[in-house]
Amino acid sequence: MKRLLLLAAGLLMAGSALAGPRVELVTNMGTLQVELNESSAPASVANFLRYVDDGSYNNSLFHRLIPGFVVQGGGFDTDHEPLPTYAPVINESGNGLSNLSGTIAMARTQDPDSATRQFYINLSDNLSLDGGRKAGYTVFGRVIDGEQVLQQMAQVPTGMNLKLRARDVPEQPIILQQVRRLAHGDAAH
Repeated sequence: MKRLLLLAAGLLMAGSALAGPRVELVTNMGTLQVELNESSAPASVANFLRYVDDGSYNNSLFHRLIPGFVVQGGGFDTDHEPLPTYAPVINESGNGLSNLSGTIAMARTQDPDSATRQFYINLSDNLSLDGGRKAGYTVFGRVIDGEQVLQQMAQVPTGMNLKLRARDVPEQPIILQQVRRLAHGDAAH
């Protein structure tokens, strides 16, 4: 029995050692926690954490929402002004991770290696974003807590925003009030 308990404890410790960095996204609609996958998307995770650690995601917007598809944010302040970016990161979409519901991925332009600070969370399975023969969109983590917050976000009406010259902009602002790295061992509630 003692041997079995030691084996179980060892497996639990090994599982927690394999867990990637965790980040908390506090929004005006509730809190999400994401776990990042450093082993599959090291450049994307390092890039995302750079913005987390410098505090520049704080008081930014989820500026794009397409129910049943994605909610996208991190690139604009609450006045819909673009936020400064670091250099783009290489595309890591061929990393074996897929754009499944609840995963977090890098937004980019038509240039596969153009991702900077904007990210999105998949609201459904979006396998077409994986790319196939072309470069897709890099998945670098997954939501581990706060699925109900994503469901609430998906209910927010959207429309055209003339300042952004964009459709699918939430009519009620969805604000990323605070984004912070969690200490190792902080668990999803």
